[in-house]
Amino acid sequence: MNNNEYNRNAMDLLGKLYSGGRSSEVDTADNINADLPLEQRFRPYSLSGLGVALEYQRMGMRPVSADLEEKAARFGYEFEHLAVTLGTVIHNIDLKDDLTDEQISFIRQTLLERKVIFFHDQNLSEDQQVEFGKGFGTLDAFPFGPPGENPYLFYIHHNENRPGSENNWHTDVTWMENPSLGSIAQVDVAPPIGGSTLFSDSHAAYLGLPADLKERLQHVHGINDYRVFMRKYPEELHDEIKQKVPFGVSHPLLRTHPETGKTALYVHLGFVRQDALFDIRTGETLPIEECRDIIRQINLQHMREEYVCRFTYGTGSIAFWDNRAVQHYAASDYWPHERVLRRVTISGDRPYYDPSQSP
Repeated sequence: MNNNEYNRNAMDLLGKLYSGGRSSEVDTADNINADLPLEQRFRPYSLSGLGVALEYQRMGMRPVSADLEEKAARFGYEFEHLAVTLGTVIHNIDLKDDLTDEQISFIRQTLLERKVIFFHDQNLSEDQQVEFGKGFGTLDAFPFGPPGENPYLFYIHHNENRPGSENNWHTDVTWMENPSLGSIAQVDVAPPIGGSTLFSDSHAAYLGLPADLKERLQHVHGINDYRVFMRKYPEELHDEIKQKVPFGVSHPLLRTHPETGKTALYVHLGFVRQDALFDIRTGETLPIEECRDIIRQINLQHMREEYVCRFTYGTGSIAFWDNRAVQHYAASDYWPHERVLRRVTISGDRPYYDPSQSP
């Protein structure tokens, strides 16, 4: 069949299959779907789209609350939303100012509603970044990476000889008994091309799971440790490190956000022991293939584009993310250029799962 014959046949079928034209077809579909529950409007193979829709519906069908919009207008701030359910740049704010309690409260509320927030052209000193972080709680020092002059700062520095390596989906420091509430990262040297960080909505990702997997995950915990860091330290230090920082802590794979009550998927591929998931009802370890399959499915869920926003840094840009609500991925797409980022982390609490708190 040549091209001309194919097109004649295709157009003949169009006339028969869609005799009313495009508008008639669209109107018919809209009329049918308008009466269906949200879950039935999405195709079974498009659950990620459903997850975003369910989260947006839970957000009141608006990116931020009316209360937050009113506060932003009063301060003279402007919102730039990067995705439907997460990721917002706050413009017209200078974090070097002596921020009032009301301004700090506004930033925290924006973080809770948008899960990750951003600021451009801040250029905070080390001490200013630490002081800004302390506005949201006590800080955690990071023992396994080079600190700044201020020990609460952790530097991530890549260049031609040390290419980027944080290009995997993760939430920070799940090896801690009380993993951090959130992280505040400023880029001091931004590459001319690339170097973005991607963030994935762990709440929407949970809502987009198949029902049987949601049910299965309710009773599963995993053991997390920092063995990946131990490889670079002499063996004679291992016992001392483990005495000072607990090695091997249990966390649920579903986590209830202690401030919003929302359920999130919660796992770090590099820290969870992939052969040690267990059922908290029985204490029994799951078969190793089931462990790996569960972790793989959670990781793949965060990779779906529907859940993701992407932030491109300039020098002095800041990302502030809620580790209880998102995962992130630092794209290593800027070699051979240099990228220097420094981070402070805010103390959190022990993860738990309580479905009765879900809004």
